[in-house]
Amino acid sequence: MNEQLLQKRLGHQFNHVALLQQALTHRSHSVTHNERLEFLGDSILNCVVASILFDAFENIDEGDLSRVRANLVKQQSLFEIAQKLELSQFLRLGEGELKSGGFRRPSILADTLETLFGAIYLDAGFEAARQVIQSLYAPILASVDPTTLGKDAKTLLQEFLQSKKIALPQYNVVATHGAAHNQEFEIECLVPKLEIQVFGTGGSRRAGEQAAAKLALETAVSLLSKTPSGRKTKPRAAQMKLVGIATIQSTSKSGEAANAKALAAEITRADESHASADEAMASTQSKLL
Repeated sequence: MNEQLLQKRLGHQFNHVALLQQALTHRSHSVTHNERLEFLGDSILNCVVASILFDAFENIDEGDLSRVRANLVKQQSLFEIAQKLELSQFLRLGEGELKSGGFRRPSILADTLETLFGAIYLDAGFEAARQVIQSLYAPILASVDPTTLGKDAKTLLQEFLQSKKIALPQYNVVATHGAAHNQEFEIECLVPKLEIQVFGTGGSRRAGEQAAAKLALETAVSLLSKTPSGRKTKPRAAQMKLVGIATIQSTSKSGEAANAKALAAEITRADESHASADEAMASTQSKLL
């Protein structure tokens, strides 16, 4: 196990290497394992991330800050950081856990990352742990959008439609496939006003709805980016403007003839006006000559 390489990746040189070794030791390997360090590291991680978010987003309320923090410290986020560190090659696992692929398991990798934060705190204090956490999270925090991070697809779709004053989507179970213990749900998502009908599948009804909502949101955003109002554009021929001619908007088939006559009359008057102006100009020029 190349402990120096891991310390370099973490950006922290341990004064007490035994703490690093303990942090990397799973309970399946030894009596002296890392679970207590995990408890400590989890608390430190939450505190540091909360502090970073508090300073970075001054106008975000407590509820949104809590949601963003929960998303940043969840298992998947920690697992992704652990993968970048290639933490699996440094783990100390029992033989059974090793054979079952424990070094690839997201829960083990995420927990081990937290134990490292706890070990760094014990080794060099809170500030050292804060610096390591901030460094590892910097690429993630650079792209954080606190208004959307942590919200699921159904919530995002609902909020988007509400912002456009469009009725909420409808979800229907179209079909279920597979055995009772391993079913797959096919879900339909409808947004009638935008004529959107999409389908999603998942291992549960909720998962299927989320998949369908994601597709519906992508479709809705695409549609409304082309027509911002979310409505079909009206024929431009009915909104024509010329010099001296008012806008004429046809409202029904019965009014089309009258509107056409009115438009023709306006054009005639405009032509006559231009003709009179030309004649007057010609007369003035002849007198001058």
